[in-house]
Amino acid sequence: MSGKPLVRLNPGDDAKVERINAGWNATKRLYEMGLNTGAKFKVVKNDRGPIILSLSGNKIAIGRGLAQKIMVNE
Repeated sequence: MSGKPLVRLNPGDDAKVERINAGWNATKRLYEMGLNTGAKFKVVKNDRGPIILSLSGNKIAIGRGLAQKIMVNE
């Protein structure tokens, strides 16, 4: 499956990370927050500004540029 960028999801959508097409530092930071390949999450907010995700009981914010590089499956 090819997946689609995280930025295309809507609030309330549940998804799973398929792959991350970012540089080493950004990928490492995402992994430290728990957003790694196979991670399941729910989109809380996706309008202006960062995208807010609910992941393992925590809320995390992802900038739109980085979210464009995170490929997900619903």
